[in-house]
Amino acid sequence: MLNIGNVTLDAIVESEEPFADPFQFLPDCRQEVIDEHAKWLMPRYVVPETGRLNFCFQSYVLRTEHATILVDSCIGNDKERPHRPTWHRRNGSYLADMAALGVRPEEIDFVLCTHLHGDHVGWNTRLVDGRWVPTFPNAKYIMARTECEFWQNRYYEDPTGPRNLSFGDSVLPVLEANKAVLVDMDHEIDHGVWFEPAPGHTPGNVVVNVKSNGASAVLLGDSIHHVLQVIEPDWSTFVDEDPAQARASRRAILEKYVDTDTLIAPAHFPLPTAGHFVHERNRFGYRMVGD
Repeated sequence: MLNIGNVTLDAIVESEEPFADPFQFLPDCRQEVIDEHAKWLMPRYVVPETGRLNFCFQSYVLRTEHATILVDSCIGNDKERPHRPTWHRRNGSYLADMAALGVRPEEIDFVLCTHLHGDHVGWNTRLVDGRWVPTFPNAKYIMARTECEFWQNRYYEDPTGPRNLSFGDSVLPVLEANKAVLVDMDHEIDHGVWFEPAPGHTPGNVVVNVKSNGASAVLLGDSIHHVLQVIEPDWSTFVDEDPAQARASRRAILEKYVDTDTLIAPAHFPLPTAGHFVHERNRFGYRMVGD
């Protein structure tokens, strides 16, 4: 648990694994950059034996004075993801891990979706008697209107597309159950918790800001996937809808928070994940809490 003023921040980790080839995931990646920083990149961020990038897949639970908030809901159980074998028909312990934090599904007041990719919306729903139903029955699912409309159009054009499957089983049932609240990209959810636009990865991609009692944090979602993008902010991923815009959003985040006390909570950095952006020589760097 981490404290942000009077707000607590906990992570629910669904998996941590060597996930991606760096040159496929980051088309501009150069081996000499990895070699230059190998001493601290390996083995935490890059697997020495294979060169693959380590990723963590996790949600965050924020507990404010007024609400219990889940930020992004990971991959989910029982989802049909044949294009991603490690995500396909999972049977993991996510809800038990949530319970270990002292939180039951019915106690979640808000589910915040930084964007609508499958590894961020999976536990929005669960399979009950052959139907996908909202996992968090008393929650409002908050998502940017721009983001929802973009994926809704994509889904109706091609419901079986690999990147569209998650809309059908993890977002559409929430819309149909009237649990979704579509908002502007700068919406304030609770006092001191608000969205901030960070488009590029997807059109409606946002980060989540938290401010309490003089302390602050920003939950990055997929604005920055891997620490290599801190070293090289111009390296966009092959899954970014608008690589140039993603690059601009990423650099703006780094410039805004570098060498500040604002806690950074990325979605996919390996454990223990949370830390701070710092200047290191002529580059941005990242220092995890406790390092």
